[in-house]
Amino acid sequence: MNVDQIIKKRRAYRSLIPVKITDEIIDKLTHAAQLAPSCFNNQPWHFIFVSNKKKLTEMHEALSKGNKWAYDASLIIATCAKKDDDCVIYDREYYLFDTGIAVGFIILQATELGLVAHPIAGYSPKKVREILKIPDQFNVITLIIVGKHTDKINPILSEKQKKRETKRPSRKPLKSFIYHNMFKLEENND
Repeated sequence: MNVDQIIKKRRAYRSLIPVKITDEIIDKLTHAAQLAPSCFNNQPWHFIFVSNKKKLTEMHEALSKGNKWAYDASLIIATCAKKDDDCVIYDREYYLFDTGIAVGFIILQATELGLVAHPIAGYSPKKVREILKIPDQFNVITLIIVGKHTDKINPILSEKQKKRETKRPSRKPLKSFIYHNMFKLEENND
């Protein structure tokens, strides 16, 4: 599969079935993150790969109600970083951007492996820190929910989530965020 195919195949599915998470899978995901670019090659990211069933169950306590579908995850990757580990140039803090690129690489690698890697915002950073013993100076940026997609719709999903399982959500038109030579907002970008 080439990059174009992987990008087109990637979806944030919520209907998951268990998949065996092997050391080989984790190695491929970690090496993808390792190769991501970062400011001065600082690589500020930290990833905690949670695949132990008992620890996964503990992680459920940190998830919001709307993310109960993630209980079917075979792997949860907690993503964290701290500002001081990366470039701060004037008011530009690069650690979030650089960590986001590494997350993107993990997501693309997971997609190539036939997995769903769905980053979420619906969780308690405080509970994640407690469960995984992450020091307070680290910003818990996202949790990546990893599993195997199934066409059988998870009944726990909301109607809106069910609709997104069967049809890719619409994307903004290019003209609403792409500019040539100068930033210019249009009055109506429909």
